[in-house]
Amino acid sequence: MGTAKILIVDDDPHIREVVRFALEQAGFGTSEAKDGADGLQQASSGGFDLVVLDIMMPEMDGTEVCRRLRQKSNVPIVFMSSRDDEIDRILGLELGGDDYVAKPFSPRELVARVKAVLRRSGERKAPDAAKEATRTLKHGGLELDLDRYEARFKGKTIVLTATEFGIVRTLLGYPGKVFSRSELIDGAHGEEHFVSDRTVDSHMRRVRQKLGSIGADVIETIHGIGYKLRDE
Repeated sequence: MGTAKILIVDDDPHIREVVRFALEQAGFGTSEAKDGADGLQQASSGGFDLVVLDIMMPEMDGTEVCRRLRQKSNVPIVFMSSRDDEIDRILGLELGGDDYVAKPFSPRELVARVKAVLRRSGERKAPDAAKEATRTLKHGGLELDLDRYEARFKGKTIVLTATEFGIVRTLLGYPGKVFSRSELIDGAHGEEHFVSDRTVDSHMRRVRQKLGSIGADVIETIHGIGYKLRDE
């Protein structure tokens, strides 16, 4: 497996330097973009495994970069913002971001978030023989191909971010089980990872919108508890 390539998009050269140094120390390759327009152009050209994207930037802010990028690419995105504001956090994730760190941030935390998102988006170990038969999960018309990271409903493809895929995978692993929000995010991230209930609901809302756009109403809210797959 080759070295993952990360695009760092931030108008502050000092922040870019800190992020670049931390990522390169962790073994990643990096490129930099000085503003949103430059970042969108570079990210749209492909060749990146993940984008670290600041929200507040000139030319084009990070939310607009994400919105436009999501029209053509499903590359994982980790947002950064100098405002530790729940609205920023929710807005970024609603647009298709995979994770979020608030400035000032710990470089170690950022690297950990990047590694977790990359792991969820496909940096997976090859399945052993005992697991080979379980690499596809199905429930009714919903199907996940775990090796190709593809989701389908009655043959129609659903494009999911890494976190969204992880949430659906968790639900499909135990059809009928009611999952709390913390159980869903733990299942999606594969490790202890604190996020607010509103953040989980934001991810779930996007999943439901994507499923609903192709006629799939398969996720049920259990008020006061969490979510489950509807019975077939």
